[in-house]
Amino acid sequence: MKFHWSKLFLFLGYVFLYVPLLCIVVYSFNESRYLASWTGFSFKWYHTLLSNKMILQATWTSIKVASISATVSVILGTMSAIVITRFGRFKGKSLFIGSISSPLVMPEVIMGLSLLMLFVGMEKIFGWPNGRSLTTVVIAHITLTLSYVTLVVQARLQDLDKSIEEAALDLGASPLKVFFVITLPMIAPAIILGWLLAFALSLDDVVIASFVAGPGATTLPMIIFSSLRFGISPEINALATILMTALSIGVIATAIIICKNNKQNGVKDETLHHSSWK
Repeated sequence: MKFHWSKLFLFLGYVFLYVPLLCIVVYSFNESRYLASWTGFSFKWYHTLLSNKMILQATWTSIKVASISATVSVILGTMSAIVITRFGRFKGKSLFIGSISSPLVMPEVIMGLSLLMLFVGMEKIFGWPNGRSLTTVVIAHITLTLSYVTLVVQARLQDLDKSIEEAALDLGASPLKVFFVITLPMIAPAIILGWLLAFALSLDDVVIASFVAGPGATTLPMIIFSSLRFGISPEINALATILMTALSIGVIATAIIICKNNKQNGVKDETLHHSSWK
């Protein structure tokens, strides 16, 4: 019997990734406040979470920042991916690609410090932004997530069959109509995936937000990081369980959409293939 090392390493990888998350879910139902002991099953930390205004406010701030930054990143990232893949060589294209890709390799500490200096300089010269606020956090997170969305959508655009778009153009459709009727539905799964990735990255960020956030723009990761010196509260475990459940539902729904889209595209390609032979 042949031993499958690949399956073993795959299993160990899943254990390494998901066992810590499972521990958070389990201990969110622990009656005790301390992680070292299990005293019984209880929902009391979920009830306590609902009365903690500071955590709920920080959670709402993080969700609002993540939603806005992910939406803007998807719009700008899709436009950037189209410029990179559909436009030919133009002056400054290499610089454009490098500037889009730089946040992927730049340390977040450097990004946070540079954005802070940028905002301070802009406030002195233009009077905007007026201090550190929710706006500065959103701009910083757009800068962080834009490159990831561009990479995801660019990979999808490179795999598309350009002959479909070219056929629509030959039949008299305008480039704008081709994009909205043909290209956009075909890259929709990548756009949704890019939005979820940008949302998760923004929701998770603590380093950049610590540099650019003001007193009224405290995010959830900042609250969790500041509470580490006193120990993690079980309320954080309950909140993490809720967020993980919501994100998991989003990822599963996206995967189902992508699978259905791939099947539909496969049926269409097979139909076109048979019709061309006829």
